[in-house]
Amino acid sequence: MTKETLIHSANEMKHEAHGTQQPRHINEIGEGASTAQRSDSLVQPINQRFPNKDEQGKVLLNIARAAIAEVLRAAPYAVSDIREHMSWLSRPGATFVTLTQRGELRGCIGSLQACDPLIDDVSNNAQSAAFRDPRFMPLAIDELDITDIEVSLLSELQALSFSGEADALAQLRPDVDGIVFEYGAYRSTFLPQVWENLPQPQQFLAQLKRKARLPENFWAEDVKLSRYTVSKWRETDFAKECAHG
Repeated sequence: MTKETLIHSANEMKHEAHGTQQPRHINEIGEGASTAQRSDSLVQPINQRFPNKDEQGKVLLNIARAAIAEVLRAAPYAVSDIREHMSWLSRPGATFVTLTQRGELRGCIGSLQACDPLIDDVSNNAQSAAFRDPRFMPLAIDELDITDIEVSLLSELQALSFSGEADALAQLRPDVDGIVFEYGAYRSTFLPQVWENLPQPQQFLAQLKRKARLPENFWAEDVKLSRYTVSKWRETDFAKECAHG
Protein backbone atom coordinates (compact mmCIF):
# COMPACT_ATOMS: atom_id res chain seq x y z
CA MET A 1 0.00 0.00 0.00
CA THR A 2 3.03 2.25 0.22
CA LYS A 3 3.14 4.97 -2.39
CA GLU A 4 5.57 7.78 -3.06
CA THR A 5 4.70 10.87 -1.04
CA LEU A 6 7.63 13.17 -1.74
CA ILE A 7 6.07 14.83 -4.77
CA HIS A 8 2.34 15.45 -5.06
CA SER A 9 0.11 17.43 -7.37
CA ALA A 10 -1.29 20.79 -6.36
CA ASN A 11 -4.32 19.06 -4.91
CA GLU A 12 -2.19 16.77 -2.69
CA MET A 13 0.29 19.18 -1.17
CA LYS A 14 2.48 17.86 1.62
CA HIS A 15 4.09 20.08 4.25
CA GLU A 16 6.79 19.87 6.85
CA ALA A 17 5.42 21.41 10.02
CA HIS A 18 8.63 21.84 12.01
CA GLY A 19 12.12 23.11 11.39
CA THR A 20 13.78 24.71 8.37
CA GLN A 21 13.04 23.92 4.77
CA GLN A 22 14.36 25.10 1.43
CA PRO A 23 12.27 27.30 -0.89
CA ARG A 24 10.44 24.98 -3.26
CA HIS A 25 7.96 25.24 -6.06
CA ILE A 26 4.38 24.21 -6.26
CA ASN A 27 4.55 20.42 -6.49
CA GLU A 28 7.22 19.69 -3.90
CA ILE A 29 7.00 18.61 -0.32
CA GLY A 30 6.82 21.44 2.19
CA GLU A 31 5.98 24.23 -0.25
CA GLY A 32 2.33 24.06 -1.08
CA ALA A 33 0.03 24.61 -3.92
CA SER A 34 -3.59 25.57 -4.18
CA THR A 35 -5.22 26.06 -0.79
CA ALA A 36 -8.72 25.23 -2.01
CA GLN A 37 -10.89 24.69 1.03
CA ARG A 38 -12.45 21.37 1.87
CA SER A 39 -16.15 21.14 2.52
CA ASP A 40 -17.30 20.20 6.00
CA SER A 41 -18.60 16.94 4.58
CA LEU A 42 -15.00 15.80 4.11
CA VAL A 43 -13.98 16.60 7.68
CA GLN A 44 -16.74 16.43 10.23
CA PRO A 45 -18.06 12.91 9.52
CA ILE A 46 -14.74 11.43 10.67
CA ASN A 47 -15.51 12.34 14.26
CA GLN A 48 -19.24 11.77 13.86
CA ARG A 49 -18.75 8.18 12.68
CA PHE A 50 -16.26 7.47 15.48
CA PRO A 51 -17.31 9.68 18.41
CA ASN A 52 -14.82 8.42 21.02
CA LYS A 53 -11.83 10.64 20.28
CA ASP A 54 -9.45 8.71 22.52
CA GLU A 55 -10.25 5.49 20.68
CA GLN A 56 -9.89 7.30 17.37
CA GLY A 57 -6.46 8.52 18.39
CA LYS A 58 -5.33 5.06 19.46
CA VAL A 59 -6.34 3.64 16.08
CA LEU A 60 -4.54 6.37 14.13
CA LEU A 61 -1.39 6.00 16.22
CA ASN A 62 -1.38 2.24 15.74
CA ILE A 63 -1.81 2.67 11.99
CA ALA A 64 1.12 5.09 11.88
CA ARG A 65 3.42 2.77 13.83
CA ALA A 66 2.36 -0.27 11.80
CA ALA A 67 3.10 1.60 8.56
CA ILE A 68 6.64 2.40 9.73
CA ALA A 69 7.19 -1.13 11.04
CA GLU A 70 6.02 -2.51 7.71
CA VAL A 71 8.95 -0.86 5.97
CA LEU A 72 11.49 -1.78 8.63
CA ARG A 73 10.36 -5.31 9.39
CA ALA A 74 8.03 -6.35 6.57
CA ALA A 75 5.38 -6.86 9.27
CA PRO A 76 1.86 -7.86 8.19
CA TYR A 77 -0.34 -4.81 7.75
CA ALA A 78 -4.03 -5.74 7.63
CA VAL A 79 -5.39 -2.66 5.90
CA SER A 80 -8.35 -4.51 4.44
CA ASP A 81 -9.42 -5.74 7.88
CA ILE A 82 -9.19 -2.25 9.36
CA ARG A 83 -11.29 -0.80 6.58
CA GLU A 84 -13.86 -3.55 6.86
CA HIS A 85 -14.52 -2.85 10.53
CA MET A 86 -13.90 0.91 10.69
CA SER A 87 -15.44 2.60 7.69
CA TRP A 88 -14.59 6.09 8.97
CA LEU A 89 -10.97 5.41 8.03
CA SER A 90 -11.97 5.32 4.37
CA ARG A 91 -13.25 8.91 4.44
CA PRO A 92 -10.86 11.67 3.28
CA GLY A 93 -8.72 13.19 5.99
CA ALA A 94 -5.67 15.44 6.34
CA THR A 95 -3.03 14.59 8.93
CA PHE A 96 0.47 15.35 10.12
CA VAL A 97 2.66 12.68 11.64
CA THR A 98 5.42 13.87 13.97
CA LEU A 99 8.24 11.65 15.23
CA THR A 100 10.32 12.51 18.29
CA GLN A 101 13.13 10.84 20.19
CA ARG A 102 13.71 11.91 23.81
CA GLY A 103 11.77 15.07 23.09
CA GLU A 104 13.74 16.00 19.96
CA LEU A 105 12.19 16.17 16.50
CA ARG A 106 13.03 13.16 14.31
CA GLY A 107 10.65 13.77 11.40
CA CYS A 108 7.41 15.52 10.53
CA ILE A 109 5.42 15.28 7.31
CA GLY A 110 1.77 15.97 6.63
CA SER A 111 -1.08 17.04 4.39
CA LEU A 112 -3.07 20.25 4.41
CA GLN A 113 -5.90 18.98 2.25
CA ALA A 114 -8.09 15.92 2.67
CA CYS A 115 -7.54 14.18 -0.67
CA ASP A 116 -6.85 10.57 0.34
CA PRO A 117 -8.69 8.16 2.64
CA LEU A 118 -7.67 8.86 6.23
CA ILE A 119 -5.99 5.48 6.63
CA ASP A 120 -3.82 6.09 3.55
CA ASP A 121 -3.01 9.66 4.56
CA VAL A 122 -1.81 8.59 8.02
CA SER A 123 0.14 5.61 6.65
CA ASN A 124 1.86 7.58 3.92
CA ASN A 125 2.71 10.51 6.19
CA ALA A 126 4.10 8.17 8.84
CA GLN A 127 6.37 6.49 6.31
CA SER A 128 7.41 9.84 4.84
CA ALA A 129 8.19 11.27 8.29
CA ALA A 130 10.29 8.20 9.08
CA PHE A 131 12.09 7.71 5.78
CA ARG A 132 11.65 10.75 3.51
CA ASP A 133 11.97 13.87 5.63
CA PRO A 134 14.96 15.55 3.91
CA ARG A 135 16.20 16.99 7.20
CA PHE A 136 16.98 13.55 8.66
CA MET A 137 18.50 10.23 7.74
CA PRO A 138 15.93 7.45 7.21
CA LEU A 139 14.81 5.86 10.44
CA ALA A 140 16.76 2.69 11.31
CA ILE A 141 15.19 -0.40 12.80
CA ASP A 142 17.04 0.04 16.09
CA GLU A 143 15.46 3.50 16.47
CA LEU A 144 11.87 2.35 16.25
CA ASP A 145 11.42 1.49 19.92
CA ILE A 146 12.81 4.86 21.07
CA THR A 147 10.66 6.85 18.63
CA ASP A 148 7.42 8.40 19.83
CA ILE A 149 4.63 9.17 17.36
CA GLU A 150 2.12 11.99 17.33
CA VAL A 151 -0.79 12.21 14.87
CA SER A 152 -2.58 15.49 14.21
CA LEU A 153 -5.93 15.53 12.39
CA LEU A 154 -6.47 18.86 10.66
CA SER A 155 -9.59 20.95 10.32
CA GLU A 156 -10.53 22.84 7.17
CA LEU A 157 -8.21 25.67 6.15
CA GLN A 158 -9.59 29.15 6.80
CA ALA A 159 -8.13 32.10 4.88
CA LEU A 160 -7.44 35.18 7.00
CA SER A 161 -8.37 38.67 5.87
CA PHE A 162 -6.14 41.47 7.17
CA SER A 163 -5.06 45.03 6.33
CA GLY A 164 -1.38 44.56 7.18
CA GLU A 165 1.06 42.63 9.32
CA ALA A 166 -0.10 44.21 12.60
CA ASP A 167 -3.69 43.27 11.83
CA ALA A 168 -2.63 39.74 10.90
CA LEU A 169 -0.69 39.34 14.14
CA ALA A 170 -3.69 40.50 16.15
CA GLN A 171 -5.79 37.70 14.64
CA LEU A 172 -3.41 34.84 15.49
CA ARG A 173 -4.58 32.63 18.37
CA PRO A 174 -1.64 31.22 20.37
CA ASP A 175 -1.90 27.52 21.21
CA VAL A 176 -4.92 27.19 18.89
CA ASP A 177 -3.98 28.08 15.32
CA GLY A 178 -1.82 26.25 12.86
CA ILE A 179 -0.77 28.79 10.24
CA VAL A 180 0.03 28.50 6.54
CA PHE A 181 2.18 31.35 5.17
CA GLU A 182 2.17 31.98 1.42
CA TYR A 183 3.99 34.48 -0.75
CA GLY A 184 4.35 33.52 -4.40
CA ALA A 185 6.37 30.30 -4.53
CA TYR A 186 7.34 30.60 -0.86
CA ARG A 187 5.20 28.63 1.56
CA SER A 188 5.51 27.21 5.04
CA THR A 189 3.35 26.00 7.89
CA PHE A 190 3.57 25.47 11.63
CA LEU A 191 1.27 23.19 13.57
CA PRO A 192 -0.44 24.67 16.66
CA GLN A 193 2.02 22.64 18.77
CA VAL A 194 4.81 25.03 17.69
CA TRP A 195 3.31 27.72 19.94
CA GLU A 196 4.87 25.78 22.83
CA ASN A 197 8.30 26.96 21.64
CA LEU A 198 7.24 30.24 20.02
CA PRO A 199 4.55 31.63 22.35
CA GLN A 200 4.45 35.21 20.99
CA PRO A 201 2.64 35.94 17.68
CA GLN A 202 5.55 38.09 16.48
CA GLN A 203 8.00 35.23 17.10
CA PHE A 204 5.69 32.69 15.54
CA LEU A 205 5.19 34.65 12.32
CA ALA A 206 8.85 35.67 12.08
CA GLN A 207 10.00 32.05 12.27
CA LEU A 208 7.30 31.00 9.81
CA LYS A 209 8.72 33.50 7.31
CA ARG A 210 12.23 32.28 8.06
CA LYS A 211 11.09 28.72 7.45
CA ALA A 212 9.87 29.86 4.03
CA ARG A 213 13.40 31.22 3.42
CA LEU A 214 12.36 34.85 3.67
CA PRO A 215 13.73 37.50 6.06
CA GLU A 216 12.03 37.60 9.45
CA ASN A 217 11.00 41.23 8.86
CA PHE A 218 9.62 40.53 5.38
CA TRP A 219 6.14 41.74 4.50
CA ALA A 220 4.26 42.41 1.27
CA GLU A 221 0.68 43.12 0.26
CA ASP A 222 0.50 39.76 -1.50
CA VAL A 223 1.20 37.73 1.64
CA LYS A 224 -1.54 35.20 2.36
CA LEU A 225 -2.22 33.51 5.68
CA SER A 226 -4.57 30.64 6.45
CA ARG A 227 -5.28 28.93 9.72
CA TYR A 228 -6.43 25.52 10.87
CA THR A 229 -6.89 23.67 14.13
CA VAL A 230 -5.99 20.09 15.01
CA SER A 231 -7.08 17.17 17.11
CA LYS A 232 -3.86 15.55 18.24
CA TRP A 233 -2.81 12.35 19.95
CA ARG A 234 0.59 11.25 21.28
CA GLU A 235 1.64 7.71 22.01
CA THR A 236 2.86 8.92 25.38
CA ASP A 237 -0.78 9.77 26.20
CA PHE A 238 -1.64 6.08 25.79
CA ALA A 239 1.58 4.52 27.03
CA LYS A 240 -0.03 1.25 28.13
CA GLU A 241 -2.17 0.74 25.04
CA CYS A 242 0.38 1.74 22.40
CA ALA A 243 3.04 -0.86 23.05
CA HIS A 244 6.13 -0.47 20.89
CA GLY A 245 7.57 -3.23 18.75
